[in-house]
Amino acid sequence: MTTDIQFGVRETLEGHYAGQRKSLFNIAVVTALLTTLTFGIYRFWAKTRVRRYIWSSVSDGRDSFEYTGTGLEKLLGFLVAVVILAVYLGVVQMGLYYFGMTLFIEPQTPEQTMMQSMAVVITALAVVPLVFFAKYRVRRYKMARTRWRGIRFGMDKGAWGYAARAMMHWVLTILSLGLLLPWQTLRLERYMTDRSWYGDAPFQQGGKWTALLPMMGHIYMGLAIVVGGGALAGMMALPTEGMMLSGLGFVWFIAGIVLYRVKAFCYLTNSKTLDGNIHFDAQVDTVSLVATVFLGALAAALITGFVFGALGVGIFVLVVPAAMLGQGAMFIATVAVVAAYLLALAITNSLALVWVVQPIIDQVVESITVHNADELQFIEQRSFDEGADAEGFADALDLAAAV
Repeated sequence: MTTDIQFGVRETLEGHYAGQRKSLFNIAVVTALLTTLTFGIYRFWAKTRVRRYIWSSVSDGRDSFEYTGTGLEKLLGFLVAVVILAVYLGVVQMGLYYFGMTLFIEPQTPEQTMMQSMAVVITALAVVPLVFFAKYRVRRYKMARTRWRGIRFGMDKGAWGYAARAMMHWVLTILSLGLLLPWQTLRLERYMTDRSWYGDAPFQQGGKWTALLPMMGHIYMGLAIVVGGGALAGMMALPTEGMMLSGLGFVWFIAGIVLYRVKAFCYLTNSKTLDGNIHFDAQVDTVSLVATVFLGALAAALITGFVFGALGVGIFVLVVPAAMLGQGAMFIATVAVVAAYLLALAITNSLALVWVVQPIIDQVVESITVHNADELQFIEQRSFDEGADAEGFADALDLAAAV
């Protein structure tokens, strides 16, 4: 890191991540187990504990980030959001019932079945605006509860504006068969970035959406292979070869999505500025990151299979003999099985965080450089943001599981 500002050398900061797999795994397992034992209530504190560890592991080599959110804050926001969501969905159901559509009766005729199907679709679509609303609120809350060098981040209000724009962009993306996905990516990121702050310094998002178009090549290649596999199976009567080709195309498609997200992240980061003259540079090794995602997911799946396989053997060994020894032994065996299941669930739910999420964070953070960082000394503190529902809608819609 260079800091000799007196002779015209501008300060450059490089990202560092100090998180350890074992430490995060221990935190994740304990908090997941407590979440299970408390029927989900502890999950707000669990998420807070995990975020505090990860935030504190990110630094510029000297100063670490700090997460100041609390579990109680998130719980209260969740309860408020659940009440609002229940009232909203209740109004939607009343409107559907007025037009003869309902989810709560057993259909007796084909017409009733069709009406119930329409009610399901309309109910799902009615939740879509809240999904995008929650996405913006999640980011705003995390920004408001993040500090670095004692200075708070923040984000202006604008969740409903984001929700309206997100719905419009998704409609255009679908109608264009995905060609306008880069436009959506840039426009929605710009909407959030241009409302984001570090202290009293604003972020700005630059760039052109056409620069993201070449990054979608592998997505379309995967889709083309899937279609080719279907044609091979249907038109040439080669079902085995067609299925294998379609499977390859699907894997290629998923890898293409990961590649697109990584490359888009780098481009958008490199096109951001803070306070007009602080610049960022992200040089993520896309091949390494894709390998991390797939190999981490494979490792997590294999360990999960082993854990639950061992659990199945344990259940057979315990329950079958206990059933022959009487009710007392059966009760003890049942308690032991439930405890083992909860522990296995806690372990497996932590694997993705440890084997996929943390390595991604590590690679991304280590790839980021901040240029003209000496300008940070002129940034002053911003006022505290209450955070409103504290991710409540995202938790209610099960969207806030991400770090």
